[in-house]
Amino acid sequence: MSDKKSIEASPKAAAFKKLTAVKGMNDILPGESGKWEWLEGTVRDLMARYAYRNIRTPIVEPTALFVRGLGEVTDIVEKEMYSFEDRLNGEALTLRPESTAGVVRAVVEHNMLYEGGKRLYYMGPMFRHERPQRGRYRQFHQIGAEVLGFQGPEIDAEVILLAHDLWKAIGLKDVRLELNSLGQPPERLAHRAALIAHFEKHQEVLDEDAKRRLYSNPLRILDTKNPAMKDVVEAAPRLMDFLGEQSLAHFNALRQILDANGVQYSLNPRLVRGMDYYNLTVFEFITDQLGSQGTVCGGGRYDYLIEQVGGKPAPAVGWALGIERVLALLEEQGAAVPTAVPHAYAIVPDAQSLPVVLKHLRQLRALGVHVQMHAGSGEGIGSMKSQFKKADTSGAHFALIFGTDELAQNTVSVKSLRDGGGAQRTESLENLGAWAHSLQLTT
Repeated sequence: MSDKKSIEASPKAAAFKKLTAVKGMNDILPGESGKWEWLEGTVRDLMARYAYRNIRTPIVEPTALFVRGLGEVTDIVEKEMYSFEDRLNGEALTLRPESTAGVVRAVVEHNMLYEGGKRLYYMGPMFRHERPQRGRYRQFHQIGAEVLGFQGPEIDAEVILLAHDLWKAIGLKDVRLELNSLGQPPERLAHRAALIAHFEKHQEVLDEDAKRRLYSNPLRILDTKNPAMKDVVEAAPRLMDFLGEQSLAHFNALRQILDANGVQYSLNPRLVRGMDYYNLTVFEFITDQLGSQGTVCGGGRYDYLIEQVGGKPAPAVGWALGIERVLALLEEQGAAVPTAVPHAYAIVPDAQSLPVVLKHLRQLRALGVHVQMHAGSGEGIGSMKSQFKKADTSGAHFALIFGTDELAQNTVSVKSLRDGGGAQRTESLENLGAWAHSLQLTT
């Protein structure tokens, strides 16, 4: 029996089972990750133009941060968080279900507002117990913008304009903006009492979630997706009717800025968002192209969260978008999302030429040119035909042919792979950098 057959037949080998990823926590493979890198790169460029700076917070936070910040009577805290006890010291910890609370915790912990307000952005994975479906996963990814320490409506407008400009930058269409104001706590309390009185009169229509929230968080009943409750929700008192002069002035000033910038929006008095920390402005960018998962980006003002996590009172506003949803929507719309492909593919007919070829490829890469070198198998480096086939499959724009004759003359043949005609020219190795620069392949 051969060694290979012995290994295959061994009890130990037979005991190994194929392992797969946790359902709803997906691998992002190279064919797809290029789209993510493009989106993230576009976001970084836009954030820099708005003078926002990157912040990176831990994936694991104290459970109390989310209970205190998001509110105990929310779907996230009640049903969706991945929480556990650390066996080392008994700490109650949670995989972050969102990043705003963590950003605020970091700002407070490091006294970041001591020198003035901050404009921040983040990217990264979040975790929630979900029934996996398109655009909604157990591990999902968000990009967010948070502005802390500024209270004027112009900052609310700035973060909305930032998101609006992002849609333009990535070519996203058919996304509509909805606005509302949640006012301030005293106004919310008066509205809350009116809501409870209204829903008490219609308890026979309320579902179990609504009954459970009636006295703990009646505002969230307005966000129900239950069609049987549509009429009673539509007839409920509107928070806008309870807003005082200052809250209305803030909201109207925001609308004036958006109007001046040609940003279209609609008022939605039932828009409340999912977390307890919001006040004044709330907004969502919504699409009808992803089924029931219509919110692409949402946010608003949260002036009391900093104090709730132990900091000095300070205003704040921000938003978050789901990367999976944005990419799914771009795919649905047939948008041309750039893919990561090399500028050039190096074809090497003779393996003995590899040392000198690698030298020149490193020089090109140092200039910023993306070059993929052909690699052989155990059976040799491969024929010219097979190398050209792989060059074409790579998506490269050019093939660099380092043949024996070319190298003997200190040249390289450059063949176009994407112009349809396969035009070919000869360049001296010393001039290869200038060639790449002329085609704007260098950085």
